[in-house]
Amino acid sequence: MSAKRKELLSLAMERTSEWISSQEIPSDITVHIGDTSFSLHKILLSKCGFIKKLTSESSNDSNITVIKIPDFPGGAEAFDLAIKSCYGINLEMNAENIAMLRCAAEYLDMTEEHSVANLVETTEVYLNEVILKSLPSSVKVLQRSEGLVPMAERVKLVSRCIDAIAYATCQESQNKEDVVDLWAEDLSVLRIDMFQRVLIAMMARGFKQHTLGPVLMLYAQKALRGLEISGRGAKKIEMEQEQEKRVILETIVSLLPRGRNAVSVSFLSMLLRAALYLETTVACRLDLEKRMGLHLRQAVLDDLLIPSFNGDNTMFDVDTVQRILMNYLEFEVEGNTVDFATDIGELMESYLAEVASDRNINLVKFMGIAECIPEQSRIKDDGIYRAIDMYLKVHPNISEVEKKKICSLMNSQKLSQEACAHVAQNKRLPVHIVAQVLHQEQQSLRQVLCDSDSPVAATAIAPESPPPPTLSSYNNELSKLNRENQDLKLELLKVKLTLKELEREKDFEMKSCSDCSSVSTASVVKSPLRRKSFISSVSRKLGKLNPFGHTQGRTMTRKGRRHSIS
Repeated sequence: MSAKRKELLSLAMERTSEWISSQEIPSDITVHIGDTSFSLHKILLSKCGFIKKLTSESSNDSNITVIKIPDFPGGAEAFDLAIKSCYGINLEMNAENIAMLRCAAEYLDMTEEHSVANLVETTEVYLNEVILKSLPSSVKVLQRSEGLVPMAERVKLVSRCIDAIAYATCQESQNKEDVVDLWAEDLSVLRIDMFQRVLIAMMARGFKQHTLGPVLMLYAQKALRGLEISGRGAKKIEMEQEQEKRVILETIVSLLPRGRNAVSVSFLSMLLRAALYLETTVACRLDLEKRMGLHLRQAVLDDLLIPSFNGDNTMFDVDTVQRILMNYLEFEVEGNTVDFATDIGELMESYLAEVASDRNINLVKFMGIAECIPEQSRIKDDGIYRAIDMYLKVHPNISEVEKKKICSLMNSQKLSQEACAHVAQNKRLPVHIVAQVLHQEQQSLRQVLCDSDSPVAATAIAPESPPPPTLSSYNNELSKLNRENQDLKLELLKVKLTLKELEREKDFEMKSCSDCSSVSTASVVKSPLRRKSFISSVSRKLGKLNPFGHTQGRTMTRKGRRHSIS
């Protein structure tokens, strides 16, 4: 058929349509699209090769031909739009309806073979000239195509939209910096399989993998919204929805870029909590644990407080955090790094103190993760002591043997002065630990007095006594050591006070030689009173040893969290 003849036929069909509409001619064909019926006229459906073929093959002798199409792409809405073009009604094409129009035209065989400027041609022109040249429009059409598969795949609508999106995003990333937020929001509406195909196409076109982090974070935050991964209890999610989110999570983890600082450790922690909650594959969870181990130096305490979902009634998943720590140590060893970061020690000590407050955690798990903390990362053992003290307070019924085991985690020689003062008054600790700390404190005081070279100090130093040899003599020895330590502290203060008075008298003599006698007299009269008042005040304070205070961590702990016991 020539082009001129096709054009004349199209004009004739348009006039016929207007006449039928004005005369209200009864329909002679009924089309059922699902539960919706359409009463149409055969003469106006010449543009539809599919319907023409069915009516010509029909052997129905009745005046009305009935056609049922149960799987029409886009359903009744798409069919209605396509039929309107047959009746000469102008269609307003846009990003919302172009996908269903293109698929409907393909299904109904509305090609140039049956009519000039038929629906297939007009939709193709609109796609190429308008939709595929705009990133937001391409994303919108790709989203609409998700429900039109496999017809959308057959007409290559999906692949063309994906290629257009990949091209546009790569162009924008090369021309501008920090433009990810401009289009990442658009991609977050896609189904996970389409989202994955878009990212793969972007990387194939040269998009830098490490810049995918923000895109994945935004998509995960929207797709995994609603999961209660911050506490324990029964799951409040339907099985079908759980399976859907499990697939989303596993796909996101597979797309995560490799290398340090590609994504934040808080984002990895969120993904790991969701993986434990949704019971993803073991490979998915182990991958996240390794990634967190690689980024452990950037972690804060809240990133490690992963709730337990394994049904053992514990508050936190200690086993998972222990594997994360072991992964970190493995990475450091492989990198020939033997000087483990001190902030890792502080972080893990803070985690231990938090875990110790759980009444359901057993001693084996507590000691297991404590023993994994590298000795090189602990300058002082105040954090370990704080965690041990918390555990002993929350678990008062453990045996003496278990107390000795848990206290073996602590090196008493690495305790600060404040921690030693707290140990001296801590009745929860085994007696031999308190005696050991007091003995070390006594030796330190003796050394300070020896270094002062004072005659007063010489009289205060008693012969050094060895540590208590047996457990039966600990109580008496503790009282003796306490008294001796108090006496040594008082003598040390007296030495310091005497030195200050001598320096003060020397200054007065240098300033006014003429008034030397009067100044000396006044000094002799007033000095004893000041010395007595100052020593009395200090003695009263020494009788109340300062409680063990908090150690400043890397980050502020959450409100209401207790890390020490006084």
